Amino acid sequence: MKAEIFRLEELSKIQGETIRSHFSSPGAIFSTIFSFFRPSGEQDEKNGGVFSQDFVGLISRFILPLTLNKTIFRNSNFIIKALVGLVSQKTSHYITEDSVSNVWHKIVAAFDGHSGSIVDKVSSLFEKKRTKRPVNHPAHATARANTIKADQ
Repeated sequence: MKAEIFRLEELSKIQGETIRSHFSSPGAIFSTIFSFFRPSGEQDEKNGGVFSQDFVGLISRFILPLTLNKTIFRNSNFIIKALVGLVSQKTSHYITEDSVSNVWHKIVAAFDGHSGSIVDKVSSLFEKKRTKRPVNHPAHATARANTIKADQ
């Protein structure tokens, strides 16, 4: 029994020194706090902590639920808003700087001035195609009749 008490006292001293080392300097305090948010071991960023995402992913974790709850789900009850918050937190893992930049580049390419852009396609719909009417078109018949009367 005395041996177990001695072992536990030694273990308590070792753990106390470890805890003191975590709070010995400001840098150690910050690393201790950020270690709570870091994933333990080798995990991908979808299973990792809060700070394992990039900047756009971190912003989307807060902006997406706030925007959805203020616009689409404005008059919903607490349970619906909580579910929207949970689902949007999970979907924010798919919003990264790469995905946002890919969408932005596709939008810019669609409105770019090169051939095949949306602007060219829409403007081609509204362009008047001036083709010469055939000689025996009915509109020419009235014009010819007027010129014949004028000549007489």
